[in-house]
Amino acid sequence: MSNSLNPTGRFSSRVADYVKYRPDYPRQILDILSSITGLLPDWIVADIGCGTGISSRMFLENGNEVFGVEPNDDMRKAAEEEFVKRPNFHPVKGTAEQTNLPDQSMDLIICAQAFHWFDKKAMARECRRVLQPAPGGWVAVMWNTRQTNTLPFARQYDQLLTRYGTDYKEVAHRTPMSIEDFTGIFGVSFQREVVPNYQSFDLDGLLGRVRSSSYTPQPGQAGYDELFNGMHELFERHQENGAVRFDYETELFLGKVQTNVD
Repeated sequence: MSNSLNPTGRFSSRVADYVKYRPDYPRQILDILSSITGLLPDWIVADIGCGTGISSRMFLENGNEVFGVEPNDDMRKAAEEEFVKRPNFHPVKGTAEQTNLPDQSMDLIICAQAFHWFDKKAMARECRRVLQPAPGGWVAVMWNTRQTNTLPFARQYDQLLTRYGTDYKEVAHRTPMSIEDFTGIFGVSFQREVVPNYQSFDLDGLLGRVRSSSYTPQPGQAGYDELFNGMHELFERHQENGAVRFDYETELFLGKVQTNVD
């Protein structure tokens, strides 16, 4: 399988742009986790599919020990470099289905912007293996979902990606997940919380944000010139004071998952 189609390898050439231009997560997420799960700074957190460490950062800031599980060597190296001065970050080469974490070692498992790539039932089994029974034992899955129908800029940005993206429809237009989906996968009740989020970009930032996505063509591929010429024109039409805005909803799904006891 080529890197362009392989979920593990398809981000390798986009790491620098991913680090600079992908959205962070609202810190209200920590407040929600604290209120619902009892999250404390001494909890041990596994960030499954941690990528370059964007989702790990706020837990490190919260004082948690974080094990960043990531199969892509380039992305995991970027996380290592980002957190080289944070001894409470531990990079781990592993997958969602085989994390290489010890049994019953984690209080909280988080997964940000990556769950759709996983074998979900196998990941659920792995969560039950590595989670501690108490006081933690929680799984939190979150996405920054870009809003495509809020403003003309958002709609036209989506239209350009639909027309010129390599597999945009398959990746970005996946069926949204529901509470019922997570309950079915993990076998326990889940709940959903939503927090607004946004990014603001100048032209260079907009182009970097486009390049960071796995479904945008690379130089030399069909649609590359058309896509980026279109993005230049889109920016000029919609920029205000030299910037355009991306609106997101940060969706958070939470459930307390029982550990394996046999």
